[in-house]
Amino acid sequence: MGQRTWAGMAGRAGRLVSRHKLAAAIAGLCAAAAVAGIAWAGLSSPGAAADPAAAAFSLPALGPSGHRISLSEYAGRPLIVNFFASWCTPCQQETPLLAKFYRAEHGQVALIGLDENDAAGSALSFTRAHDVSYPVGFDPEVIAASAYGVDALPQTFFLNASHHIVDRVFGALTPADISKGIALATGSRADQAG
Repeated sequence: MGQRTWAGMAGRAGRLVSRHKLAAAIAGLCAAAAVAGIAWAGLSSPGAAADPAAAAFSLPALGPSGHRISLSEYAGRPLIVNFFASWCTPCQQETPLLAKFYRAEHGQVALIGLDENDAAGSALSFTRAHDVSYPVGFDPEVIAASAYGVDALPQTFFLNASHHIVDRVFGALTPADISKGIALATGSRADQAG
């Protein structure tokens, strides 16, 4: 072992302090980069820069009509798309609210239901029992739901006139959810609920 001198120990201490300062500076830069990355990600989230486009679909209408329900039918119009099923307990609470809302609006706000993973007879009985007068697409193979990332029912999407998703509600809708979604879809600020 070499001889230790005050000068040697002071030099070594200076090098250690410099290393710790360098390590602290690197840690600070990493933290600042992480905060900047989180802030940037927040700016690129849906609603901030650009809302995601709704997936196109074309499904047979529920019932014997032979008609199809497709997103393109509503081109240039804001639209509410509600995914539901007759066996879904929250859907049994939500569907009467949507049916009443649609009748009150006299079709001025476009609304369609997409019945998912259901039997046609059960779906028809369900919609008749709840006086559903808005168009309903039948999707027993869950094609549209998969395209929208729906993995639980009910879910409702509010689309603007360009058919970009401006709001998504998981679970049964409330009147406040409907008001907020319509305000976002139509660009009306007066009716927006917080």
